[in-house]
Amino acid sequence: MRPGPRQRESRTGFSLGRWLLPLYTVLAFVFLLVPIVYTFVFSFNDSIKSNISWRGFTLDKWLNVCNVQGGAVCEAFGNSIVIGVVATVVATTLGTMIALALVRYRFRARSAISLLLFLPMATPEVVLGAGLAAQFLAAGVPKAMLTIILAHTMFCISFVVVTVKARVASLDPALEEAGRDLYGSPRQVFWRITFPLLLPGILAAALLSFSLSFDDFIITNFNSGSVMTFPKYIYISASRGIPAEANVIASAVFVLALVIVISTQVSRAARRRRLLG
Repeated sequence: MRPGPRQRESRTGFSLGRWLLPLYTVLAFVFLLVPIVYTFVFSFNDSIKSNISWRGFTLDKWLNVCNVQGGAVCEAFGNSIVIGVVATVVATTLGTMIALALVRYRFRARSAISLLLFLPMATPEVVLGAGLAAQFLAAGVPKAMLTIILAHTMFCISFVVVTVKARVASLDPALEEAGRDLYGSPRQVFWRITFPLLLPGILAAALLSFSLSFDDFIITNFNSGSVMTFPKYIYISASRGIPAEANVIASAVFVLALVIVISTQVSRAARRRRLLG
């Protein structure tokens, strides 16, 4: 009897499927991490005007990140932080209320509103940015920080609604009914039962909203006027090589996000061990 494929595979000790998936995973991680590693390494480059070629190692860019070009890169970064925080707070508040209304209540045009909320997510940003810019121009609103915040709030609300809506739909109504059976007022039931259960979804929506706002360039470019944000600063500087100071801030943001993710996972694992113990 001739040996089957699995017997031949066990004899030779080689399996294409066994090695193909790890190889694909490694290549995917390399493809994703190479730009990040490049950004981090060139934040230590002793560059002068351009940051394209390596000139030597220095810590001066990290120690004096805000002392170049009158602190333009730090001003742009600060503008992006302010815009992202304000747009996130407004979009998360409004989006959470809309998600609760769509899941918990029945009213006219409910289905139409649910459909319309997906339009900003499906519309190309160039169309959305141009349309908002035309509306601001027709209304006589000067392009400034306010127009950026309004634009970011508008397209972030859709992502908040979708995220929080899924969390609201997964809640067990029996928990809220138990609170009402214990003579809790609607306000007490919401703040002591509903809101804590919704909080993970709200936080996830807020983080997503902030990342979308902080990272946006196309809509911001249409509606910012003379206000400089961090993505705009990088785009304008890219023609002569992104300055090392921009690489410093980008690397710091990545490291901070990595620390937050690792801390959250470690805290969650420790809490799970305590519960199991």
